[in-house]
Amino acid sequence: MQKEKLRLDKYLWSIRIFKTRTLASAACEKGKVKYKGENAKASKNVTLDDEYEIKTLHKKWVIKVKELLYNRVQYTEALNYYTDITPLEEMERIQFESATFNTGKRMSKIGRPTKKNKRDLDSFLEH
Repeated sequence: MQKEKLRLDKYLWSIRIFKTRTLASAACEKGKVKYKGENAKASKNVTLDDEYEIKTLHKKWVIKVKELLYNRVQYTEALNYYTDITPLEEMERIQFESATFNTGKRMSKIGRPTKKNKRDLDSFLEH
């Protein structure tokens, strides 16, 4: 069953790498999506076994196209349409960053900050 050609921005949106198709095409325009080391245009046709390097806000992806997906599906199903071949170093960096993520809460729940602590914190945040 041969369907119509599939644009890169639509594919990246449908496999849920980007939240909107507009964000996917903007990433292509800004050079954040690469095919064989070259910037990929949003209008590029996706074919099986293509490999793309994608930079998003939190992760550098390297994906290989397993199947073409024309419509957006739920995340668990979208995983079947590409293979994540992101290098191990990048995965370790992401795990390290998520482990050290600052929630903004104090480490200790013992006691409340004094007025002086609050003033110091406010003056720090103002500068």
